[in-house]
Amino acid sequence: MGIKAALPRYELYLYTAVLAGALIWAGSWIFDASIDNVSRKAFKESVKPGWHYFGRKMDVADFEWMMWFSTFRNHILFALTGHVIFAKILTLVAPKHRSLIFGVYGGLSVLVTMGWTFMGLVLSHCIILYSVAMVKRKWMCFAAGLASLASIKLEPYNSWQESLVTGSFDLQDILFYGGCGFSIMRCMSFALENCEKKDGNYTFCDLLKYNFYLPFFFFGPIMTFDRYHAQVNNTKLIRKEREMWNITTKALLHLGVILVVDVFFHYLYILTIPSDMKLVTKLSDWCLAGLAYSNLVYDWVKAAVMFGVINTVATLDHLDPPQPPKCITMLYVFAETHFDRGINDWLCKYVYDYIGGDHDKIPKELLATICTFAVTTLWLGPCEVVYIWSFFNCFGLNFELWVAKLFSIPPFSTIEGAMGEAMSRRIRGVFNAANFWAIVLYNVLSLNSLGFAKLVGRRLIFKGFPLSSLSVLLVTYCGVQLVKERERQKALQEDAELVKEKAE
Repeated sequence: MGIKAALPRYELYLYTAVLAGALIWAGSWIFDASIDNVSRKAFKESVKPGWHYFGRKMDVADFEWMMWFSTFRNHILFALTGHVIFAKILTLVAPKHRSLIFGVYGGLSVLVTMGWTFMGLVLSHCIILYSVAMVKRKWMCFAAGLASLASIKLEPYNSWQESLVTGSFDLQDILFYGGCGFSIMRCMSFALENCEKKDGNYTFCDLLKYNFYLPFFFFGPIMTFDRYHAQVNNTKLIRKEREMWNITTKALLHLGVILVVDVFFHYLYILTIPSDMKLVTKLSDWCLAGLAYSNLVYDWVKAAVMFGVINTVATLDHLDPPQPPKCITMLYVFAETHFDRGINDWLCKYVYDYIGGDHDKIPKELLATICTFAVTTLWLGPCEVVYIWSFFNCFGLNFELWVAKLFSIPPFSTIEGAMGEAMSRRIRGVFNAANFWAIVLYNVLSLNSLGFAKLVGRRLIFKGFPLSSLSVLLVTYCGVQLVKERERQKALQEDAELVKEKAE
């Protein structure tokens, strides 16, 4: 209730002004902290000379961003460009065999990049999981898949496998874990989909063609086997109206975002500052709130750009890949929180939805979330921070269901029904604002550190109460109401389009 409730226009304008002012205010605190502490010893390793035009040092704390768009930019660009050219030429020649073409090019690229040992290791995982898939027992596929995944995530098995293939160049250990991890998840998808196939089995060649699609191989996203197999074997390669224009626009948008992020890194050291706990303890509450929020926004931007670049290539191959994650600013419920839509889709399809069903029964939902986050913990690599992250996000997801169930029964449902939709939306907005900061705190500990997350929590909830706590909650409430208004407008538009389709 309340999503389609309209609020007065002046109220929305007020929310916009408050939110904009607060973001500028928090940004100014971060800017001052970056300017005043640029020469600190703790910043020496992660703040390096940047673009000559700015005459300022740049925050280079995120290895993954620097790898993609600076250090190994040319190598990644060369590999993806080669794939696009090679795939396009041979697809025009033999469109019926394009899945084989993609697999052969990807396999050769992986072989040249990583060597025979790595290729043999990946193939061994593929052979094991393919063999189990032929039995057509889901529990066996899961057991074998999770055992394979554990072998590259837990000691001493991961160190033994890594020692076989690392040592040639700096990026090889990153490619090892990415290639092996994503390969195992893809093999599990293949095995589980084979269990659903009623007539016969998919072939080992189908698995190899699926696994060695180069744009997805090392860095994802994961596209489940059923979707990939159906799309890559579609021989009717027809572009939708304005599709190439949209692809070009998205590519230019990604380039623009990359440049904007690099410029921001010259002025706002949002990644380096949280790593210096001595400095962080001296910062204002608004600065800490801004740092926590901006770290999650940056992580979303990074995921959106990295997956966006890969998705652009996949779209050129006439595929419909998993879309980038939903912006953290648009999130106020745990059920929609994720930073990798490919992994999220995989987990929902094979674990969360499979066990939880329609997600309205508390015991089944509890079991579904525990199993989902158990697999996620293994995927991320078991450690203290991941355990804490998984526990709190699992709790948050279940707590939302408990609260929703509680407020759906009298007298709460009766009270809400009597107050009107607009007031219901306002009251829900207060709870959603508090929930938003729970999402921020539960996730910032995995992006920065447990110490930083605890400090932000103490300052905003306890030491900063009531002034900082309530002011941050007010600003968040304004943001939540603007998001709800966007959702309302979108829902009305979809309803109008549905009515139009029925009329036609």
